[in-house]
Amino acid sequence: MRNKILVADDEKNMLWAIKAALKKEDYDIITASDGMEALEKFKENMPQLVILDLKMPGMDGMEALRQIKSISQKVSVIMITAHGSVDSAIEAMKIGALDYISKPFDVEELKITIKKALDVEKLKDTVDFLTGEIKSKEKQVIIGKSQKMKDVFELVDKVSKSDATVLITGESGTGKELLANAIHYRSKRKSGPYVKVNCGSIPENLLESELFGYEKGAFTGAAARKIGKFERADGGSIFLDEVGELPLAMQVKFLRVLQEMEIERVGGTESLGVDVRIIAATNKDLEKMVEDGLFREDLYYRLNVIPIAMPALRERAEDIPLLIEHFLKKYSKKMSMDKLEIDSKAVEAMEKYKWKGNIRELENLIERIVILCESDTVGVEDLPIELLRAGGEDFEFALPKSGIDLEKVEKSFIVQALQASGGNQTKAAKLLGITRHTLIYRMEKYDTRQ
Repeated sequence: MRNKILVADDEKNMLWAIKAALKKEDYDIITASDGMEALEKFKENMPQLVILDLKMPGMDGMEALRQIKSISQKVSVIMITAHGSVDSAIEAMKIGALDYISKPFDVEELKITIKKALDVEKLKDTVDFLTGEIKSKEKQVIIGKSQKMKDVFELVDKVSKSDATVLITGESGTGKELLANAIHYRSKRKSGPYVKVNCGSIPENLLESELFGYEKGAFTGAAARKIGKFERADGGSIFLDEVGELPLAMQVKFLRVLQEMEIERVGGTESLGVDVRIIAATNKDLEKMVEDGLFREDLYYRLNVIPIAMPALRERAEDIPLLIEHFLKKYSKKMSMDKLEIDSKAVEAMEKYKWKGNIRELENLIERIVILCESDTVGVEDLPIELLRAGGEDFEFALPKSGIDLEKVEKSFIVQALQASGGNQTKAAKLLGITRHTLIYRMEKYDTRQ
């Protein structure tokens, strides 16, 4: 997609000269004859670079600069100043202008200044991108040594070398987003933008404008042009999570993007070419949705060029010890604690569990354990009773040689269950493996009502 440059100058000859100088360059040139017109055209077009003459009737270049920077601090601005007005140009740079050129200027000087400004713009995007990646660095980990995961890793290595569309399927919590990240960051597009969209979290009436953007005045409240997700991903990749949630009307428009690699903003008439690699993911059975008329067959085949199925955690139990170790280290560090150890019986119990919530459920449990565990080692007693019961785990408490007071032990467990459940009797009863009526009876018996 070509860079847009807005040039504002009240001298028609100057506008003509700049357009002529840049005619052979790969830029879209937009012109304005004063500051007010420049401001309006900036809102309409959102260019990557603005060139402003300092002296213009009405709103001058300095005020136009202030207004433009109030809309976007990120955009690069070059000021044009007459000989002897360098002080004003320096003042403009204090406000936010990137550079200035003095009249009369050399054409090559202008081209070099523009190229430098656009390089700065690109660098800003890269810095923003890398800052976000650094913040989420610890999330970019896929762990596994099972054969199923080795097969997935091998496929990722192959598809990362191409621009083919990828469809990642699998249950919720299996790590589909991490896999999409790995595909992008191993590809030749890794230095380009990477835009993520959750198709299920955006209201249907906003989905088109979020994906494709909109023009000023397209609807009530559209005060300025908005760039959509696909335009922002130009030159990089876009990850469409929960793609099975796309409504049928939206599927038609999305199909056109896949076929033509063109988009049209809401309220616009111009088709814009985009260079985007599509990575989609879903936890739904798209083939069944096609049969039921809920998903377009032609779109399904366009998406399903390279299918990758993420296995459920219960299908790769040999990876559970590695994941436990990783999450123990992660959350111990997060809580500024020494890393907890975990005994073999606790690991065995967790390997037997079915993990309906997959890796996400396991991670949440480890976080809870790190927060609540009072010793240096996680044992079976630190695991939720429902996990042990669901995994068919037999467990018992050792009877002290001196014996115990059974009623005190029972009362203690009732109090602990109520505390762990925040006083919710139904949850407390579930933790103890008894009915709520039985719990209420024993609470009355031991006078533990809260």
